[in-house]
Amino acid sequence: MSTIARALPAILTICSLAIFPPAAVAQTEVWPQRPVRFIVPAGTGTAIDFAARLYADKLAERWNKPVIVENRAGGDGITGVAAFAAANDDHTLLFAHSAPVAVQPVIQDKLPYDPQRDLIPISIASDIFIVVALSESVPARSMTEFVAHARTTTFNWAAGPGLPQYVFGAFLKKAGLNSTMLSYREVPPLLQDLGAGRIHVVAHSLAAVRPLVQSGKVRLLATANGQRASIAPDVPTAVEAGSPDLRMDGFCGLYGARGLPEGLRERIARDIRAVATDASVIARLESTGQAARASSPAEYAAALDSLRRRIATIAAETGLKVTP
Repeated sequence: MSTIARALPAILTICSLAIFPPAAVAQTEVWPQRPVRFIVPAGTGTAIDFAARLYADKLAERWNKPVIVENRAGGDGITGVAAFAAANDDHTLLFAHSAPVAVQPVIQDKLPYDPQRDLIPISIASDIFIVVALSESVPARSMTEFVAHARTTTFNWAAGPGLPQYVFGAFLKKAGLNSTMLSYREVPPLLQDLGAGRIHVVAHSLAAVRPLVQSGKVRLLATANGQRASIAPDVPTAVEAGSPDLRMDGFCGLYGARGLPEGLRERIARDIRAVATDASVIARLESTGQAARASSPAEYAAALDSLRRRIATIAAETGLKVTP
């Protein structure tokens, strides 16, 4: 055997170590080494909570480790995100909507986390259908009729935290409607007041308001997403309903902590994509007013950047801003 042939294994090993440092390779290959935690900055029973638990169950099967969902509601998602950033642990991931990265940095003067440093986008997990839902006490059957009616009276409204609250509030302000926003820390009291007619209109997830729709206490005027929901095919999109300013895509997904190795980031994203193509996952998400969706880390980051620019434009046009 020649000298080169004898030395070849050692040469290949040195080259592989130069390209893939031992710690990074080991961390990617053996992760997770212990239970994984998903922090969800929303309460139980919400659309994002359902999606997080569904993905957690499927990923636990793939990772052969428990995936624990921890709800940290409050502060329009800020409380949970701050807890995630403080943990700074590669076995703690954030399952969140887009607001902490794309909305809050625009409308808040100070945040207890750095969106660019502390939240590393891994993959989108689902599109949450956002709807405009009207109390049966309001005599309107379309967005056009609602706006016309709202010009003649005052009304109360509420919205899901983050994107729905901000976009719907901007819509009402641009339309010059006299309204009062009621704020809720949790979803159940909001739904109780909507069903009782104390709230007249909401912009919220289809998953949250659907029971009230089925009971006849609430009617849907529009879906804010770019396409109709499969479980509400007769409800027009905001664009179709003549209210394009209400267009918003409520996607949610997984974030990693600062310093997350790129190899591990890509691996988790691949696992998310595998789960998102599971027929049972697709069906269960659709049943709650969501659509399974996955992405690469780069695609997720681009979607967040696009949304951030839109929110900045809305803020400049309407002057809406949340004060600390």
